[in-house]
Amino acid sequence: MHFHEARLRVRYAETDQMGVVYHANYLVWMEVGRVEFCRSRGLRYRDLETGAQVRLAVVEANCRYLTPARYDDEVIVKAWVEEAHPRMVRFGYEMRNADPEAGPVLATGHTKHIFLGADMKPRKLPEAYRSIFSVGPRVDP
Repeated sequence: MHFHEARLRVRYAETDQMGVVYHANYLVWMEVGRVEFCRSRGLRYRDLETGAQVRLAVVEANCRYLTPARYDDEVIVKAWVEEAHPRMVRFGYEMRNADPEAGPVLATGHTKHIFLGADMKPRKLPEAYRSIFSVGPRVDP
């Protein structure tokens, strides 16, 4: 299984009045992890959209909050492909504080995406991109 870890620092604007990261920012961090995962596999999202005319539409998102992140914490976002086939990909995520003394995992989650063409209709991912998302060859029974 391939995974990638991206690092980011919690900005003041990402926190609420209690000084903890506002919950919606974890979904933004998942996007950072997903984009950097693709980049680590040799694919820029932009190239997938402009070259192959393929978009990844989020159809499901889940985040389990475990421990709060706070202003100026350095966060590691780990991303990987949990499941994939020619019409769909599901990414898994783990967000943790870069300081091991800060405690356990901050949050875990997943996002599920379908592949769309430029016309915004579902389509299969072109063969040339399937290995990036760990989509194996079709096996007929």
